[in-house]
Amino acid sequence: MTLPTRQIGPFTVSSIGLGCMNLCHAYGIPPSPEDGAKLLNRALDLGVTFLDTAAIYGLGASERLIASAVMHRKDEFTLASKGVMDAIDGKRVLDGSPLAITATLDRALQRLGTDRIDLYYLHRLDRKVPIEESVGALVRAKEAGKIGAIGLSEMGAATIRRAHAVHPIAAVQSEYSPLVRNPEVAVLDTCRALGIGFVAFSPVARGMLARGVRDDGYEPHDIRTTMPRFLGDNLLHNLEVVAKFETLAAGIGCTPAQLALAWVLAKDDNIVPIPGTRSIAHLEENVGAASVSLTHETLAAIEAIFAGTIRGARYAPFAQATVDTELLPDEELA
Repeated sequence: MTLPTRQIGPFTVSSIGLGCMNLCHAYGIPPSPEDGAKLLNRALDLGVTFLDTAAIYGLGASERLIASAVMHRKDEFTLASKGVMDAIDGKRVLDGSPLAITATLDRALQRLGTDRIDLYYLHRLDRKVPIEESVGALVRAKEAGKIGAIGLSEMGAATIRRAHAVHPIAAVQSEYSPLVRNPEVAVLDTCRALGIGFVAFSPVARGMLARGVRDDGYEPHDIRTTMPRFLGDNLLHNLEVVAKFETLAAGIGCTPAQLALAWVLAKDDNIVPIPGTRSIAHLEENVGAASVSLTHETLAAIEAIFAGTIRGARYAPFAQATVDTELLPDEELA
């Protein structure tokens, strides 16, 4: 199968990619490696040509899964991974120093069983290290042939411009969905101005726009247990808002997840969403969003549903401290 394509830096990729975090990490008990491998191969069979992982996902397990499951099909996809956030001796660290970035990249190459990663991001901003120094490490990695292009994740417009002055940035990745609009403050405009592709992670709002959240009884080790908008009274209120979105999706004959992905795709041709899933059925549903066309009236209805209506912070304070993407006006931080 083939999907429509879009351009991310030098890469032509499917208009919908696959985020590989929750195959090993973050949303409760992950699938078995065998089931994860089946999902990855099904994604390629469906025409998905953009896979996104990171060193921190499953403390390296996501990269190892990709190596064992699909690297024999590497000519079928563009591979992205991320450094700065890593696991040292089983503990999470954030280190944007050139030495740490180089070491993380080298370990990633070993786990992936390859000598080159197509697109390599700085996963988060290390405020102790000038962004110019962190980018410089990736410039040297590119010159050495270890990576093909440089990306940034969850960084604000000023940081993007500083990084881009050192070396052209191919892609910026941030959370973006009808429910999470922070990139609209400044990042999307900056990417357009500089010719940078934008990769939207969590485009179905960590399952909230995919009928995947109905209460806060999450499994152990689910990161949503730390996110205020997914808990308690905030969640009850937010689900009332989301119910309107679900009704809208039903009215136009698609699922809420497809409506969310179609909305992201409609925002700009330089945007590629990378929904993640542990379910082949959900994967197939997500890929189906590529054929959903939205009218101006539907787009306006979505904007109206989520105009200032979501309660609760996007991240807990410890996680928000690593995020450089601009806040929305009056955004809650606790």
